Amino acid sequence: MNLVYAFVLLLVVAGIIGFYRLLSGPTRADRVIAFDLLFAVAIVMCICAALASNSTAFLDIAIGLSLVGFVATIAWARLIDRQLTEEEDR
Repeated sequence: MNLVYAFVLLLVVAGIIGFYRLLSGPTRADRVIAFDLLFAVAIVMCICAALASNSTAFLDIAIGLSLVGFVATIAWARLIDRQLTEEEDR
């Protein structure tokens, strides 16, 4: 159980670093990667919560977050690609 709390502490550090990159990322691609990192941190936090509480409800939330995160990352990547293509055409 103490190992789960150590993972949570490391996830908080990773979340802070990802949030910093989300706010200060020099490019849009950096922000998308940071957004994806924050989704991954949230998913692993749900898994840690499921392990700590012996409840499977958190696993359902983790599955939902992974689906939303995947679709959001693909949508942001396509938007960035489309904007770069339009800038090249000008």
